[in-house]
Amino acid sequence: MAGHGGTRDDGSAAASNAATPARRLLRLPRRRGSKRASTPASETLPGSRRRTRRMRKLIRRVDRHPGLLTVTEWLRRSLPGDSSYGDPLSVGGAGASSVVGRQLTTVAAQQPSVLREIGLGALQVWQAHADSHPGDEGERKMAVLFTDLAGFSTWTLEVGDDLAVRMLREVGAAVEPLVRQRGHVVKWLGDGLMAVFDDADDAVAAAIAAKDATSAVDVAGHRLHLRAGVHVGTPRRLGDDYYGQDVNIAARVAAAAGPGEVLISNTVRQNLNGRQIRLRRRGRFEAKGVPDDVRVWSATGA
Repeated sequence: MAGHGGTRDDGSAAASNAATPARRLLRLPRRRGSKRASTPASETLPGSRRRTRRMRKLIRRVDRHPGLLTVTEWLRRSLPGDSSYGDPLSVGGAGASSVVGRQLTTVAAQQPSVLREIGLGALQVWQAHADSHPGDEGERKMAVLFTDLAGFSTWTLEVGDDLAVRMLREVGAAVEPLVRQRGHVVKWLGDGLMAVFDDADDAVAAAIAAKDATSAVDVAGHRLHLRAGVHVGTPRRLGDDYYGQDVNIAARVAAAAGPGEVLISNTVRQNLNGRQIRLRRRGRFEAKGVPDDVRVWSATGA
């Protein structure tokens, strides 16, 4: 019943109050003219998306934190291996660590990054242990071999690319297994290769075997001759490659060899251990960037 003065009775008020929670629960539309506080866009996202957004912001802040960058860079210098790992020279090879390193440096190249330093530090240690030899950074003595095909460029102009590619493939198939039996092929350089060996005798034996195998390769009636040079020194390893004066000397010795000839330097001769190799002293050896005291010998199998 209605009370005096047109007021609602207690039953109507109770019904109105009961409807309000129901309307909120069902999220019924508000009446026109009602005001509602604005909600940030991020608060309207599902919970998982909000958490992901917050996590990304946190990671970005941590990744660029100057203090953490200083600490991670200091830690990298304390780790085993090349603390400068990540530059183009150290990640220029075809090994797994070099491939991952190139991808990591490309992704994080725009600005300093804590995660980049952590990732490169892990690769630095991985490579240091995977290639663990005492003194790999320019203190370990090893033999460096370079080979190429004498007169290959001129011959290619005469016969064309098809025969040239066939020759390269067949020579590679004949030579590489012989080198890998005794040493490590660092890379192919056009019509030749670079390899390193722990033992000077193995390097010279591999060079002679490669020379003989190449002479037996026949492509459409054409035969080419391999020439090689070997030098013993302490090259500097960076990534999958080797650098330094001793690498340059080995390359110059190879360039001085004649077709079908294996030349070795005096440091190789000093490190031979009596294997059946015949040596013949060559005349004066001069080459750009090579010390004056370097002498060369022509090596053949016994």
